[in-house]
Amino acid sequence: AFLGVIAIFVLMVFKPAFGIATPWAYGRMIATRGSYLPAAAAEARLAAWRQAPAAPVEELLFNNMEAAAFGKFIALPALLAELRARFGLAPRMSGSGSACFVFLPEGLAATVVIAAVREAWGPRCFVCETTLA
Repeated sequence: AFLGVIAIFVLMVFKPAFGIATPWAYGRMIATRGSYLPAAAAEARLAAWRQAPAAPVEELLFNNMEAAAFGKFIALPALLAELRARFGLAPRMSGSGSACFVFLPEGLAATVVIAAVREAWGPRCFVCETTLA
């Protein structure tokens, strides 16, 4: 429980000009079974996160499809690694890709992250910033 405190998150979604076919992504994920987060590990991650109410939501997130997509579409892991290194962020791929997202910490201007995304993926990439409460 948040004890009456409203959590506010700044979320940025960004997508390169290319897409990933969902049937291909599922087929590739099945072929790379070793990349799955086991159910017991997922439950442990959730339990640990629930015990630490101030823990960042990013600690809970995992996408089993990332390994499959990242092996073929290297622009995705390259940018996510860059965002981790430059800004200390924890970006993830959304669903079967190619869209990705990141929660922005308080004090980090979205404009610098947007510039980094466009620098990596070009001006045709989609970028949207929103606030969730």
